[in-house]
Amino acid sequence: MARLFDAYVVADWTAAEGKKLGDTSLWIGVAKRDVRFRLYTETHNVATRAEGEALLASILADHRKRGDRVLVGFDFNFGYPVGTAERLKLTGAPAWSAMWKFIASNVVDKPDNTNNRYQVAAKMNRLMTDEAWPLWGAPAKQAQRWLTTTKPPVGSGADIPEFRATENAVRKGKLQPKSVWQMHGAGAVGGQTLVGIPAVRRLLESLGPSAAVWPFGTGWRELTPADVEPLSVLVAEVWPSMHPTTVQPGEFKDQAQVRTTAEALALMDDKGDLGKAFAPPKTADETLIAQVEGEEGWILGV
Repeated sequence: MARLFDAYVVADWTAAEGKKLGDTSLWIGVAKRDVRFRLYTETHNVATRAEGEALLASILADHRKRGDRVLVGFDFNFGYPVGTAERLKLTGAPAWSAMWKFIASNVVDKPDNTNNRYQVAAKMNRLMTDEAWPLWGAPAKQAQRWLTTTKPPVGSGADIPEFRATENAVRKGKLQPKSVWQMHGAGAVGGQTLVGIPAVRRLLESLGPSAAVWPFGTGWRELTPADVEPLSVLVAEVWPSMHPTTVQPGEFKDQAQVRTTAEALALMDDKGDLGKAFAPPKTADETLIAQVEGEEGWILGV
């Protein structure tokens, strides 16, 4: 059974305002094979997102020299619930691409990690509803008319979905992912998404046609070696909490998560199961497929 990839990189991004190492900071895990094809993993920790981007570029350049194909997973949303681009009055199709362009042109993320994610969230609320929703959650000093510290009252913006279809699929089990509308608080992914999407966009632009993003650029379907053959990098959205993690002595939780997620993807590839993980569930209809491919995206393995 031919493997789809030679290496598996998982990035646990961060929305931190300052430089930070260790717990709840930016970790990158790499699973690859040695000369005897034995799988091993490395983990890297950097203090800023700019350093994270530079490290990723360097890891991928090394693999490209060897002719390797690499799967890169990021742990934040690649899309927003259906209808978001329309509510922001963004023109241009597909909706996911219009959203990425809007976010990249509004988010300012400096080399020392200072960023304007709360101001961008407030602007999105102003454009979408002219109220302090759907995005919510900010430290008191960042709160303002269009962004509050607490969740909006029940029923506010009730016509706006709280979750994407992929989160709703996960929520049927024990795992309870957060909504991308939540900007602040334990496990919140809204801030990471706003600072993360521009980084993925820059990565794809720098790699050109040798890179693709799933499912937007590949279609939501099972991938074969022939699909992956022309690429050096395929980028996908992952959620490390889906993979059982045992923190080893001396490891940080995030470090353990990027390690075990990279290992899990490699083992799926070894067994010939990874290609199927890129496909929709059997229950997906044409409407859902269009929604996922055109705007929302999907978490790999859900």
